[in-house]
Amino acid sequence: MNWKNPSPADTATFPPKDVFQAGLRNHHIANTAYPINHNVTMKDYRVPRADFERTAAAAWAGIGEMGLYVHIPFCQQRCNFCEYTVINPATNAEWEDRYFDLLLAELALYQKLLATRRRTLVGFDVGGGTPAFARAENIARLLDAVRDSFRFAPNMAMSIETTPRIAADQPEKIAAFRQMGFERISMGVQVTQLSLAKKLGRQYRGFSGLLRAMENIRAAGFERFNIDLMYGFAGQSVADWRDSVEKALELGAEYITLYRMRYKGTMLAAHAAQVEKETVTRMYAVAHKLLNRAGYVAVPGKNTFSRIPGDDGCSDYLSRRVVHGTPYLGLGLGAQSLTHHTLAYNRGAASKTIEPYERAIAAGRIPVQDMYDMPRVVSAAKFVSVAFYFGGINRRAFAEKFGVSPEEFYPRAIPFVLENGLMAYRGDNLNLTPKGVENYNGVIALFYAPAVQAYLLGDAVKIG
Repeated sequence: MNWKNPSPADTATFPPKDVFQAGLRNHHIANTAYPINHNVTMKDYRVPRADFERTAAAAWAGIGEMGLYVHIPFCQQRCNFCEYTVINPATNAEWEDRYFDLLLAELALYQKLLATRRRTLVGFDVGGGTPAFARAENIARLLDAVRDSFRFAPNMAMSIETTPRIAADQPEKIAAFRQMGFERISMGVQVTQLSLAKKLGRQYRGFSGLLRAMENIRAAGFERFNIDLMYGFAGQSVADWRDSVEKALELGAEYITLYRMRYKGTMLAAHAAQVEKETVTRMYAVAHKLLNRAGYVAVPGKNTFSRIPGDDGCSDYLSRRVVHGTPYLGLGLGAQSLTHHTLAYNRGAASKTIEPYERAIAAGRIPVQDMYDMPRVVSAAKFVSVAFYFGGINRRAFAEKFGVSPEEFYPRAIPFVLENGLMAYRGDNLNLTPKGVENYNGVIALFYAPAVQAYLLGDAVKIG
């Protein structure tokens, strides 16, 4: 591949120890959500609006297998911890049908631009927001359009998300999703303390509601059931967190996924300083021990735990993204798309309104707000950052994507993590060690592109 030349900011080098410490200091943002502050750290790679379609078509040329993510921006209410693109719930009824019309129109634009019928989906997720908030008929017509627009890989499993309240109160909708062909369903429990749930804006109705939700999911025929839990909230004790994990275990899901609270861009941003790194490190360790004891397995640093041997617990879409860096197309408000060397964000992410997205589609343009044509050093940083969802780097996949081994590409970072016992080889992977998990944010920063490292080193980060 003919990579774009990096900017001067991305040719700098910094002592690994300094970058490591900067990642630890900025632990609330040094994570898998890469890049950090793209408007600043990626500005040299911005593609002009007039070139979006041409650049996208060229970037997707030769890509036969891909993932698809469709974003549904509706929720019963916006949780205080939410960093995602969710519109004002008061306007949900006004927008739902129109939004699905727009999704289908966006898909038609890409069908023409990228000749999608010649491409094969190896992963397909419908996320949000809360996809299960939408009427089953709208999810069905979206699915019909996707099936008409792509080939599906054999045995590719589709995944969708729900809340406990919807799963408990609308069993017919959950059953409809299974009948449509969705094989994996993920339910956002997050926390099980009523007082904390209220502070977070969650509609938690007690453990009996979770049990009813689980029973309806099982009655619908789902055998791949994931529960999401969140930790690292201000005011959340280790004992509170232990209770959430223990209650989740009682539900008997195949998978349990742990998410650390990310404050930037949320209504709780001002609370970030109240949470110490040592506390969230202890929380992860407590959960890891409880889950392992119950038969749920994950390598150190991986946030999804599975009790099914040989099943990593994630959706096919996410697994392919994380391990192989498989390109993916994002449809919908604020959705992200990634090829081997371009990164794009759809309109509406900042405003949390559909109108800018609608205007672009009405004009016959792909509804992209920002697009970046990345050099190899930036693309590699994105690849490795996402790879840390699984606690490390698949060395073979890295070499296939970038033409060199990780050791050649990171001649200072990898010796540093090996010498300090932060990572170790595990088959084809370079994985975090338990010590690396305790210093996760410092380790991941070592693999960021230099412009982002400089941003962390300058301590220019403001949580908000």
